[in-house]
Amino acid sequence: MPVRVLIAGVSTRALAVSAARAGHLVTALDAFGDLDLRRVAEVISMRTELGPRFTPTAAAAEAELLRCDLATYTSNFENYPAAVGRLATGRQLLGNPPAVLTRVRDPIALMRRLRHRGFAVPATRSTSPPGRQSRGAWLLKPRRSGGGHGTAVWVNTQRVPRSHYLQESIAGVAGSVLFAADGRRSAPLGMSRQLVGDAHFGSSGFRYCGSLVGPPAALFPGQAGLLEIAARLASAVAEDFQLVGLNGVDFVARGGVPYPIEVNPRYCASMELVERAHGLSIFAVHAGASRGSLPCEPVVPTQVDGKAIVFARRDVILGDTRSWVERDFLADIPYPGEKIGQGHPICTVFARAKDASTCYHMLRKRAAAVYRDAESGKRHAA
Repeated sequence: MPVRVLIAGVSTRALAVSAARAGHLVTALDAFGDLDLRRVAEVISMRTELGPRFTPTAAAAEAELLRCDLATYTSNFENYPAAVGRLATGRQLLGNPPAVLTRVRDPIALMRRLRHRGFAVPATRSTSPPGRQSRGAWLLKPRRSGGGHGTAVWVNTQRVPRSHYLQESIAGVAGSVLFAADGRRSAPLGMSRQLVGDAHFGSSGFRYCGSLVGPPAALFPGQAGLLEIAARLASAVAEDFQLVGLNGVDFVARGGVPYPIEVNPRYCASMELVERAHGLSIFAVHAGASRGSLPCEPVVPTQVDGKAIVFARRDVILGDTRSWVERDFLADIPYPGEKIGQGHPICTVFARAKDASTCYHMLRKRAAAVYRDAESGKRHAA
C-alpha cells in the first residue's frame, strides 16, 4: 500500500516531486502551492491575497488536522524545533528531531566543536569583540537564519541583540557539502557552488539565489583537496551531533580550505541537482538514512547542473503561466494572473552544461527570458 507522507516547509516542490517518484502519496504544506507542485501532491498552501504568510509554527498547527504516516520538513523548520516536534506527533519523522536541531543550530557551540576537531573556522561570537578584534570584517547574522536573509555587515557601534550573533567575514567562494547521515556516520552526496546576491536573478546582499552542482574542480578551480576536507567536515558534524537523513554544511572556500559557516540539518535546495545529475531518488536517500541505511557514494558527475531562483525586480502581474509546467528548465510555477511583489520569487530556472561558466550563463539567459515576459505588462506566458 502507498504510504502518505507530509512534507512541510517554505517551499516543498522539489522534495515532493522526489517523494512522488518514489511511489509515495504526498501532502505538501508550504507558502506557495505552485502549479507544478499540485501535479504531484495534495497541496495545502498557507497563502493569502497579500502573498505568502508562512511560519513553521502555523504550519505545524495546520498539520495536526492531517492524516499522514510519515512527516518531514524543508526550510525553515530547522530554526523551530518545537514546531518540528508538533509536526511529528503521531507520525514517523524523517530527518533530525528537535533535540538535535537545538544543538546543531547553536552557531557558537558548532564552531567551538569544529575548532576542537582541528578544522579552520571563522571566529563566531555572541557579543561585540573587544579592542583590536573589532577592526576586522564581521557579519551580523540572525540565529534563525536561512538563505542569507537578515545577514548584514556589522558596524562596530552596533549592539549585538540576543537574536543575532557575529561571525568573521571570510573572503572566498560560497559552497556547501551535501550528505546523508545515520546518527553516527555520513555519506557524501556531492558539492555545490552557491549563487549569492546575484543581480541577474534579482538578488542582492547575502541572499541565496541558486546553486551549481558538478565536479569539485569545475566548481572551485585551483582549490585541490577541498572535497576531502569538506567530507571530513560532514563526518565530524554527523558524528558529534547525531544527525540523520539529508543535511548540508555551508562553507566559504579559500585556498583549498572550506571554512564552515553553518549546518543545514534538513533537505537543502541544491539537492534536487544531485537527483538530476545521478538519477537517484533523494527522498529515498532521506528515508533510508533516517532509518539507519546510508547510500553508496555517487560517482562524481562529469557535467554541471545548475538552478537559479528568479526574484521579481519590481511588482508584477503574470499572464497565463500554464504552459510553463511543460518546460523541464522551469519549476515552481506561479498561477496565471498571480501578483508577485518585488523581492519575491517568480520561478526557478535550470540548466546543464559541460562547465560551470556555460551553465551559469545559461541560467542568466533563461532568467532574462522570464523577466522579459513577467515585466512586459502583457498578460501572456513566457
